[in-house]
Amino acid sequence: MHIGSLINGIEVRGEGREEHEIRSPYNGEVVGVVEYGTREDIEQAVQTAYRVFHETMKKMPAYRRSEILRKAADSLEAQAEDFARLLMAEAGKPIRDARGEVGRAIQVIRFASEEAKANDGELIKMDSAIGGENRIGFAKRYPVGVVAAITPFNFPLNLVLHKLATAFAAGCTVVLKPAEKTPLSAMKLARLLEEAGYPKGALNVVNGTGVDLVEPLVTHPLVKKVTFTGSGPVGWKIKEMAGPRKVTLELGSNSPNLIFNDANLEIAVESILKGGFTFAGQACISVQRVYVQKDVYQPLLDRLVPKVASLRIGDPALESTDIGPMITEQAAIRAEEWIREAASEGATILVGGERNGNIVSPTIITDTKHHMKVVCQEVFAPLITVIPFETEEEVIAAANDSDYGLQAGVFTSDINRAFRIAELLETGGVWINEVSTVRTDHIPYGGVKLSGLGKEGVKYAIEDMTETKFIGVRLL
Repeated sequence: MHIGSLINGIEVRGEGREEHEIRSPYNGEVVGVVEYGTREDIEQAVQTAYRVFHETMKKMPAYRRSEILRKAADSLEAQAEDFARLLMAEAGKPIRDARGEVGRAIQVIRFASEEAKANDGELIKMDSAIGGENRIGFAKRYPVGVVAAITPFNFPLNLVLHKLATAFAAGCTVVLKPAEKTPLSAMKLARLLEEAGYPKGALNVVNGTGVDLVEPLVTHPLVKKVTFTGSGPVGWKIKEMAGPRKVTLELGSNSPNLIFNDANLEIAVESILKGGFTFAGQACISVQRVYVQKDVYQPLLDRLVPKVASLRIGDPALESTDIGPMITEQAAIRAEEWIREAASEGATILVGGERNGNIVSPTIITDTKHHMKVVCQEVFAPLITVIPFETEEEVIAAANDSDYGLQAGVFTSDINRAFRIAELLETGGVWINEVSTVRTDHIPYGGVKLSGLGKEGVKYAIEDMTETKFIGVRLL
């Protein structure tokens, strides 16, 4: 596959542009070639999106936007295996996980199709205020216009659709800058959306590096909304650059998961196993800090360690593979360095800790200290730390003692405790008897502290891609 950028329905290639190979993180094989776009491409893409918004998208009725999204979902469903194979190739995602991502992506589009026809305002009871008699008032939502969407490598289809499908449902147009490591699925998706009926130029894709393209995109005067998923330092820099524009940031975390002595340990272990190691731990809400009450600390480890040791590592194309490669060898080396650093400071590696090229074996670390990077920073690797605690107050303080706050998990059979802790945890979301890693695509999803700003989740993202206008009538 050889791709360039997509502007006004035309693929822009050639003219001496930089070419970069997209290689499989697993075996290094070339799976595609991408020609990088330029600042001039950004200018043309934004101008195109602005023109198409005013000429077409803002006038398109809701039922038509809904129909096109529904057709796109059906088309993606028909091509599900092709997309899954592409995700596996460019991101190194085990094929079972890749199929799961495609399934979620289909669901996102269908949610967006439904929300495109949902109520877009409210009637206001005007005579609630003194002087409001004989007046009618209502608030109506209008699409903001051009949306700049910047997406990461780890879910190169589903996270792209959380921005594109919602923008289209709202009536906006988009300029997309996908992750340079995984642009192939985004380009294939863009073509699918056009074939489903979206106007040419409603979606424009400019491929390249963030260093070259993000600043001219998010500062363009015609861009009205910026939505970014990725690393914290980059996200907060984007917010600074975006100035008066609406901004949604979905950033990192080091998710805490609390296991009390009355928890169902079998469910907790199976949940941690999946939540800590799916896609080699490369998820913002991946299980990282596991706090276990001392009564059940060793029994939990006795169950968890052999299961982690038995996870199958290898070729993402094999149906049996549990753990594939990390996205780059540099990312794997960083994880290995953090593991070694923790061990040198007294931590114990119970299982894993080895690296072979891009692959880091699934790892459990104990005897950690709060200042260790594997605890206090976002590791973004197949690694969990297991930490004992005694009291509820102690574990809440430890869980909240973090710069991050995206999602958390709490395992307990005490419903009062569960809700009490859910209220006290400083995170954007809390799961009870489930791990932090679970995200369904219609819930409000977003963090606090350094984990982000604003909410995604189809309905909530659509709301943030609109502006509310009040219209009042005095009855004569």
